[in-house]
Amino acid sequence: MTDGKNDGKNDGADYGADYDVVVAGGGPVGLFLACELRLGGAGVLVVERLAEVDETIKAGGINTAGAVALYRRGMLPELAAAWEKNLWRLRAFIGERSAGTPRATPPKFAGHFAGIMMRGDLFDDSDPAFADIGPADGVGLGVPQAELERILAARAERLGVEVRRGVELTGFDADDEGVSVHLGGDDTVRTGWLVGCDGGRSTVRKLAGFDFPGTDPEITGYQAVVEMTGGERLGVGWNTTDVGTYVNGPFPGRILTVEFDGPPADRSAPITAEELQASLRRVSGVDEVTIHEVHSSTRFTDNARQAAGYRKGRVLLAGDAAHVHSPFGGQGLNLGLGDAMNLGWKLAAVVSGRAPDSLLDSYTAERHPVGAWVLDWTRAQIAVMRPDRHARALRRVVTDLALTTSGTTYLVKQISGVWQHYDLPGEHALTGQSTPDLELSDGTRLGDHLHGGRALLLDLADDPKLRARAEGYADRVDVLTAVCPGRPELTALLVRPDGFVAWAADKGDEDGNGLGDALSRWFVAA
Repeated sequence: MTDGKNDGKNDGADYGADYDVVVAGGGPVGLFLACELRLGGAGVLVVERLAEVDETIKAGGINTAGAVALYRRGMLPELAAAWEKNLWRLRAFIGERSAGTPRATPPKFAGHFAGIMMRGDLFDDSDPAFADIGPADGVGLGVPQAELERILAARAERLGVEVRRGVELTGFDADDEGVSVHLGGDDTVRTGWLVGCDGGRSTVRKLAGFDFPGTDPEITGYQAVVEMTGGERLGVGWNTTDVGTYVNGPFPGRILTVEFDGPPADRSAPITAEELQASLRRVSGVDEVTIHEVHSSTRFTDNARQAAGYRKGRVLLAGDAAHVHSPFGGQGLNLGLGDAMNLGWKLAAVVSGRAPDSLLDSYTAERHPVGAWVLDWTRAQIAVMRPDRHARALRRVVTDLALTTSGTTYLVKQISGVWQHYDLPGEHALTGQSTPDLELSDGTRLGDHLHGGRALLLDLADDPKLRARAEGYADRVDVLTAVCPGRPELTALLVRPDGFVAWAADKGDEDGNGLGDALSRWFVAA
């Protein structure tokens, strides 16, 4: 096995493998997963079909849950720099069109539901769900997917991940001991595990035979960056018409259209200026708009499907390979980052012999409900966007609710991902929750101590008996004794490598009830 600092290859001592894990797909999810695996000591190969970063316009921002995951790995400076680089896009989106010095903090942007824009001044950020998020809150807003991919590619290189671009997975043969992965050019590599992060039309998912149930699409959508004239006749932002929905902005030339005319005959066919122009004219009713050049474009539908399970033997799925849905609400990228954060430390522990492979059962158990929620969240938006009279009546009701403080705050909680939790054993309110980013008396925050991707037992009561319970886990669990003036009721937290609380205690439970069970559940050796 590797120690997380070498060239990414496996020494082959255990099962004759070239690598511990092969990740198919070098987008943000695949790269983030590879980084997590390397932190856990696994040897990783990433194979990516595209020779260069895909600049096609895609996800335009990272929600709070996604930004917190990156922050916990020390990536906040890169994320903040990318945010500042793209600040002008955000300004246009929220109406700050005047020149001037960029703001030092993210704008108070509430987002949208089915194109119903929410007002930032109605968002109650004192809601307990937003407490103790820390400095990552809002930083990812407006960071393009391609920019995040470059940030993660640089991190993967620093960690020793081997990435082969322009190489396509063409097939694989899995057995009880590992997987033989066939690559373009008649190359075959042997690995202990294969993870498909290869997108919504995943080759890994199809070849492995994962069931992929869901609902069929009813829309054709386009998103593009174009050169056009007549655009001044278009409404700015999200617009609902008798035909469908269109978006103009948040920066000049960016357009999006949605028509409820069924899915496209061929999603992979080249998108022409004439095709985009026809759709934009139909939906907007502005016949004067003319598209002269297409810089970037993509089609999408509301096809909503989810793998019944995320593991078949030694093959696993993450990101769009495990679940597909419409892009409304910007959930897809963030959902995939959560998959990677959850799976990475677990698979690395199995690979290194620190945990039995039954630990991987918790991956599907924890992440599948989150994915199912996201699919329903996007389906609900489609229902509100339909152009029929019943849907338009429903839209008016939802709009009225959204433009209240309680409605806006509820919707922001869902969009931001702060609601996400796992059903873990334990009675404390924090168990299964994303850990609060506690401010410690030495000037650090809890997130500062998670950069290495290891579990953390945080002793806030200076209790030697508590620390003694973790002595047998020194190779898996870091122990930190600290003081947290802002949460005096807390005496201890056991935080998993993915930043979720496995166990917690308040004053009156200093004897550590439940800590032993939590340690053995998550960190026992195989």
